Amino acid sequence: MEQELLLMGANALRKAAVNEEAKDFILSNEALFKTIKKAANRYIGGETLEETILKVKHQNKNKFKCSIEFMGENTLTEKEANDATSEFIRIVHEIKNQNLNSTVSLDLSHIGLAISNDLCLNNLISICKEASKNNIEVIISAEGIDRTDAVLNTYKTISKTYKNTSITLQAYLHRTKDDFKDLIQEEGRIRMVKGAFETPAHLSIPRGKELDERYLYFVDQLLSQNHKCSIATHHSKIQQEVLKLIQKYKISKDIYEFESLFGIQTEQLTLLKEQGYPTKLYFVYGKEWYLYLCNRIAEYPMNLFRALNDIVEPISE
Repeated sequence: MEQELLLMGANALRKAAVNEEAKDFILSNEALFKTIKKAANRYIGGETLEETILKVKHQNKNKFKCSIEFMGENTLTEKEANDATSEFIRIVHEIKNQNLNSTVSLDLSHIGLAISNDLCLNNLISICKEASKNNIEVIISAEGIDRTDAVLNTYKTISKTYKNTSITLQAYLHRTKDDFKDLIQEEGRIRMVKGAFETPAHLSIPRGKELDERYLYFVDQLLSQNHKCSIATHHSKIQQEVLKLIQKYKISKDIYEFESLFGIQTEQLTLLKEQGYPTKLYFVYGKEWYLYLCNRIAEYPMNLFRALNDIVEPISE
């Protein structure tokens, strides 16, 4: 019964995450925004790039590599897409100017994919061109199943020119087996995640043993073929199984990295770092934290109680 309730809660949160009316209401209500943001603060770098850079510098000193993403998706006007593109270019420049050990991550729908493929591609070219000048990696995030084809096609186009581009694949989608065979032929890093978006039941498999085995299958294929990859999971059992694969195939440290989202079970990533394995912390920033917060709690619904505690705690001066 308890497991059923947790699953029900996770599904509800994933539905809430893509509810544009709820997001717009929170963003337009100052009191509600400030209240719920107290729960989001645990998982985000801040509202601004400057706030996030301070945290990235701190984690770089702790020997973590980082990734920085300006949060947002589904921009509906060309101006919004171009403004977001300018912000991503600013991230690239700050990584260079402040000598940060960091990559850049982004959603293609943030830079125009929901408007037109051409607008998105042109904006992505602008970002990757600036990043390539300084050998900075640009990682394309996964999005909802309705955009998977467009995301992967854009990656395959951009990666022909810009070798500093990487892609995210979601292990829970049935289609990923075919996508994987195609994308492993590309040079760019493949970032493996389990998958967090709500889908019709016939298109994906739920969290559990089958998904864990499928995730490890993809990582095994990547490592055995010496293909650059990111193991983006907080699942300690999977991390330990990947360590066995690394030892089995004698994989060089420049091929793989373990990645965790800032604020979530980072003690596991710290242990991996202390054992000498390449590790990365993923930072997001901005005001579009609503979807991100819902998905983080959906991954482990018991975190809802932690969120409630964060909300009622007074802000320290």
